[in-house]
Amino acid sequence: MAAEATAPVRELFTDVGLFVLGSEVSIEEFINRFFDSLFPLVYNHLINPGLTDIALDYAECTRMARRDLNPFGNIPKLAVGQIGRSLLPSRVFLQALNLGIEVINTTDHLQYTKECNRALLKMQYCPHCQSLTQSKPCMGYCLNVVRGCLASMAEIDAHWREYIKSLEELSNGMHGTHDIEQVLLNLHSLVNDAVMYAQINGPKLSVQVNKACGHPNRKPGSSGDQLEDSKRYLTLKAPQQESEETLASRRKEFINSLRLYRTFYGGLADQLCVSELAAADGVSCWNGADVVKSYTLRVVGNGINAQSGNPEVKVKGTDPVINQIIDKLKHVNQLLQGKSIPKYGSLDMIETGSGDLLDQISGDCDDEDGCAGSGSGEVKTETKISKWIPDKMNIDIKRTQQTEDGEILDTSGTEITVKTNLVTFNLINVATLLLSLW
Repeated sequence: MAAEATAPVRELFTDVGLFVLGSEVSIEEFINRFFDSLFPLVYNHLINPGLTDIALDYAECTRMARRDLNPFGNIPKLAVGQIGRSLLPSRVFLQALNLGIEVINTTDHLQYTKECNRALLKMQYCPHCQSLTQSKPCMGYCLNVVRGCLASMAEIDAHWREYIKSLEELSNGMHGTHDIEQVLLNLHSLVNDAVMYAQINGPKLSVQVNKACGHPNRKPGSSGDQLEDSKRYLTLKAPQQESEETLASRRKEFINSLRLYRTFYGGLADQLCVSELAAADGVSCWNGADVVKSYTLRVVGNGINAQSGNPEVKVKGTDPVINQIIDKLKHVNQLLQGKSIPKYGSLDMIETGSGDLLDQISGDCDDEDGCAGSGSGEVKTETKISKWIPDKMNIDIKRTQQTEDGEILDTSGTEITVKTNLVTFNLINVATLLLSLW
């Protein structure tokens, strides 16, 4: 029977993967479809053994009769609840990771304003015209220029911090009945219980199938050994894990790496000047006009609101692309925190709730649904989450050329990308690694 069940099992896990990746498939439907396909095999091998190779139309009749005959008792309902409860957090988590990668990629290719380009050119290259090739910008001067150029990006900071915190909270809650790996690894026990239930009620089911589909032909000369073998209860063994490493451990490792970058956007300008661009304290430096001992003009803070008094760069407002990114982060943060998560089972309609994601998707159930002790519930409507995450933006990326010092120049205006590529690459790399595990 195992060989004949390969196709339904493969289809089941394919549907699980498609759901996690964002397809609009119904959890209830694909689990019921699996048990529909399982029933003709159980009927042929265990309930009514010794049959000839039954005709396709008879097998199809048996399959279609499964939901009316209920040969597996409450097990399919339990499977819908348990699998659904674990798939939803995984799906949201994965969609949130994809948005995080989009934020990183978008800000990594952000286009600067003409005012910023001029200020960067003045700061980095104007001293060369005076043969001052070794002079670096003064710290205060550098902070004013870079904070002005990255003022819009600094606005992401609060939402990025909240994003990482919300991801961490969701990840910490993905255990037990909310852990997709553990639930799927234990799926064999539910299937085993379903098969045993059908086998115990075999005589009754045989009569019901005969009424619904007629009498199948018997295999000529069927031996008693076959009948005797059929009375043995089928026991499915748990799959062997080759390594102690689990998806949960990899997810924890990823979150720990991501936590290191929670202040990335808020502290980027300061990090660039301190570690890369500006002269050290006490060293003669370039102030935009000459080499001096120190920068004497006012140094502004980070963010748009702080730029009104910036003496080096005029900042008009937030970049529209950054505004879109912030809106997406706000939305996904609400989803991760359960503030916009629909209740379990009706995910095609966005509802406003309270509490975290795992509470929102737990739903209301009673002992009859198998919730006692297992935390499983029932899905009653088709599950759709495509509306949770906004559509991806189509952003045109400008081609640039990078110098040996890390600056980026191009003929349409001066741009700079300092040595933050390694930081953003590491962040994208750990996210991509986790995505590859699904």
